Amino acid sequence: MKAMLLAAGLGQRMGERSLDCPKPLLPIADTTLIERHLKALQVAGFEDVVINVWYLADQIKNKLGDGSAYALNIRYSEENERLETGGGIKFALPLLGEDPFLLISSDVLTNIDYGAFTDGLADDADGHLMLVDNPDHHPQGDFSLVGNRLALSEQRLTYSGIGVFRAEPFHESSETVFPLRDVLFPLLHQNRLTGQRWDGYWSDVGTPARLSQAEADIRAGRCPSFD
Repeated sequence: MKAMLLAAGLGQRMGERSLDCPKPLLPIADTTLIERHLKALQVAGFEDVVINVWYLADQIKNKLGDGSAYALNIRYSEENERLETGGGIKFALPLLGEDPFLLISSDVLTNIDYGAFTDGLADDADGHLMLVDNPDHHPQGDFSLVGNRLALSEQRLTYSGIGVFRAEPFHESSETVFPLRDVLFPLLHQNRLTGQRWDGYWSDVGTPARLSQAEADIRAGRCPSFD
């Protein structure tokens, strides 16, 4: 299975910190956000990683190179305009191939074992999402779990930015620029999405305050490094 790291965004909520540094390269503890994911992927047995880039793309490419420093093979999906998440995934499909792939938002911090996703998807599912308890900044949540199927009942959890997807739903979109939700909600209504709840560490590192808290959590051992 290949993995795709989403790293093309502006990181506007970071304010001045992301003016001259893409958010995935912001330092955290003794590394960067995106390098933590690369290490976790390597430990989990992944070999091939696709990274989409747009904002300050050269900085990411120069820092990570071909992935050999991380014992990985990295290829870049270089976007010429902002494609949003769904459009960025569709644009990267020639690099991802037709098999299910692991999708990771590079600006989350977690100690999820990515090896748990390598079994792929159920035959009657086009996506499998990792859900977490609703953080303070997103109290309404996104999806409910009914058994292992995603639904929209009253009690909801938050999509973690991590999941496994098939390529077909992205191929089928007639749009070039579109959010991931434009793929997720039709699949949900077709009962084609499964999911599970993650009880371990997770943080959406989207603001300077949350970045500082995440760094403190790493140093306190609440989000262990991958060895």
